[in-house]
Amino acid sequence: MGAQKGKDLLLKVRQGTGAFVTVAGLRARQIAFNAETVDVTHAESAGRWRELLAGAGVRRAGVTGSGVFKDETSDELVRQSFFDGAILTWQVIMPDFGRVEGPFQVTTLEYRGDHAGEVTFDLSLESAGQLTFTAI
Repeated sequence: MGAQKGKDLLLKVRQGTGAFVTVAGLRARQIAFNAETVDVTHAESAGRWRELLAGAGVRRAGVTGSGVFKDETSDELVRQSFFDGAILTWQVIMPDFGRVEGPFQVTTLEYRGDHAGEVTFDLSLESAGQLTFTAI
């Protein structure tokens, strides 16, 4: 994957109609994948080196973003999702790389405003089930 414009990484959420809406005004966003390991080291492990069990452990993804809500649709959808504790289907689109899609829950939603600026928000999502990756 070559150099990309950061603004091209998109975060979308599925509406009740089934269509995905871009979470408007994101100025910074990130996705992180994590996997726990399962240590199966025992007294007879070669050289007493740690051994891990392949394919075991819990996998998860976290998404963070910050920016400005510039339309009511995305603002309302994200806000209501947080207050309902709902798990919605989200997409993270990374141009020339792929699309990650699956269930996420909004775990953090913060609003702030500066005296001479617009109201901004910070958002955190945690995966809540199996995710799929589709290469673009």
